[in-house]
Amino acid sequence: ETRFRQRYLDLIINESVRDVFITRSKIISYMRTFLDNMGFLEVETPLMNMIAGGATAKPFVTHHNDLHMNLFMRVAPELYLKMLVVGGFDRVYEIGRQFRNESIDMTHNPEFTTCEFYMAYADYEDLMKITEQLLFGMVQSLFGRPVVTYNPEGGEEKLVDFTPPFKRVHIIHDLEKILGVTLPDATTFHTEETRKFLDGVCVQHGVDCSAPRTTARLLDKLVGEYLEPTFINPTFLVGHPHVMSPLAKWHRCEPGLTERFELFVLTKELCNAYTELNDPVLQRERFEEQAKQKEAGDDEAQMVDENFCTSLEYGLPPTAGWGMGIDRLTMFLTNNNNIKEVLLFPAMRPEEGIGASGTGSGDAK
Repeated sequence: ETRFRQRYLDLIINESVRDVFITRSKIISYMRTFLDNMGFLEVETPLMNMIAGGATAKPFVTHHNDLHMNLFMRVAPELYLKMLVVGGFDRVYEIGRQFRNESIDMTHNPEFTTCEFYMAYADYEDLMKITEQLLFGMVQSLFGRPVVTYNPEGGEEKLVDFTPPFKRVHIIHDLEKILGVTLPDATTFHTEETRKFLDGVCVQHGVDCSAPRTTARLLDKLVGEYLEPTFINPTFLVGHPHVMSPLAKWHRCEPGLTERFELFVLTKELCNAYTELNDPVLQRERFEEQAKQKEAGDDEAQMVDENFCTSLEYGLPPTAGWGMGIDRLTMFLTNNNNIKEVLLFPAMRPEEGIGASGTGSGDAK
């Protein structure tokens, strides 16, 4: 911990640490150039919001003295960026900080950096191709080949190949194969019967899920237990039901599912993207369902954003949206398994004998 608390000394002494942050800068620069060359416009959106929307996450709360009201630190810029597409900017992106009041561990920090972009007249299939092109070109540019060796702290060596096309795994179909069961029809995933069925599957297989045991949370736990551990090379996870994707458009061929993918590398989620839901009536229904989950005790569920719903009534063209975690990508490309290694000043717990307002400049205890 001393290195993280006294990063200035760490940078003076360890050249390898400096190299990590030089690589991080190159990753962001490559991503920005890639999107600029595709005709995207870089924008900035508010960090403080009256509603914490755009992602399923628990927000930080702050207070505005002059307005006499609480505000939420943003968990994602998604809704603002889509409103810009409504306003006529067909291709927009933002690279910036997000804030989520959740656990601190090896792969999570309360504030982190993402890149999100929104592209009119595109769908999630287009974004899969763009994702493959972006990562293949980036890795090739950084290392001269599309393969990265990953063995942090001298662990088991893994070769990660970013050569397209990436593997695709379907949530429903592949869970059925692994579990040896036939899951309920995706159009019934909003019902109590399906929730009870998935609850029983989790109990039968010893998959832990804390309350509230909603359909979305139960299914997410099954995916985390049986599918995610197999994703070493870049893998697209597809086939998300409506209940897991309140902002995604329904699938054109598979009723009950959405046109969404998550990209996993080395068993961790790296990217989330989907064809955007642009029907204001359906969007309001999805938000209301999320509000019910929040009332049931799910702190991460989203709230109804009336301003965003109103913007959709003016017309969001067919649009696809994409978000990637810069910190986690940097971890994978610099052979690190701790997010603190790729943040210049990561969040640290207060040291004994030092007040919470201190910078923590003493030796770690």
